[in-house]
Formats: sequence, C-alpha cells, structure tokens
Amino acid sequence: MSENKTVPTSASVTQFLNSVKNEQRRSDGNTLLDIFQEITGEEAVMWGPSIVGFGICHYKYDSGREGDMPLVGFSPRAQNLALYVYESAAAERNKPLLSRLGKHTIGKSCLYIMKLSDVNMDVLKEIIENNYVYYKKKYNS
Repeated sequence: MSENKTVPTSASVTQFLNSVKNEQRRSDGNTLLDIFQEITGEEAVMWGPSIVGFGICHYKYDSGREGDMPLVGFSPRAQNLALYVYESAAAERNKPLLSRLGKHTIGKSCLYIMKLSDVNMDVLKEIIENNYVYYKKKYNS
C-alpha cells in the first residue's frame, strides 16, 4: 500500500500564506488562519506543501488504507479557497447551514469558496466548529 503524500511538515504556515501570489487569497488565508485557530484552539501545521491543518486524527478505511489527516484545514489555492471539512460538508446535518452560507460549491471532501466576502462569516464559523467537534469525537482526538 502506498504512503500518504500529504503528511505534516515543519514548514512555516506564515511563510506559506505570505507566499500566496493572489492578494485576495493571501488575505483570506490569513483570516482563515485566525478563525481556525480561534475555533479549534490548535496550532496550525502545514500538511504537504499547501494545506494548513488543525488537529490530527488517524483513519482506517474498510479497504485497509489508513493514515493521518488534520481534523480540519484549508488551502488558499489559485482557483479558490478549499476548506477541508471532509465528507461532512455535504452531510444532512450541515444542509441548513450551507443554504445560508452564500456562494460556495461542495466537492467530495471540500467546501469551496472564491473569497470570504462571498459568504456569511458567522455561518462559515459554525460549519468549521461543527465539523471540528464532529471529527474530534469520531476519531477520539
């Protein structure tokens, strides 16, 4: 079985965020850093070259694949802000929040937004907190 490519590193979160070329993404990334730290009480850690993660959990799929991942995280990518809230982003319990969030899309494991000004920040914070608490319980982290 192959090793996970996205693992925690000792790279500087601040240096990574300050290196984001798009000024809006850089600013939003720094805002998200503050929000995630406030909500989780966790120190930010770089996972691979571009994911800012908070907390850690160990997962094991029915297939036998296992590894570690952050409980929640984000990445200020070139095309959007990706919030790693995993499969619960589309879960039934988040639907009422997502309907009030503002402009966003959902992928298999991410919530995508173009810029923070497109969304209701109170709702976004609630989604982040709900998912952090959910995964902390699920993985006993």
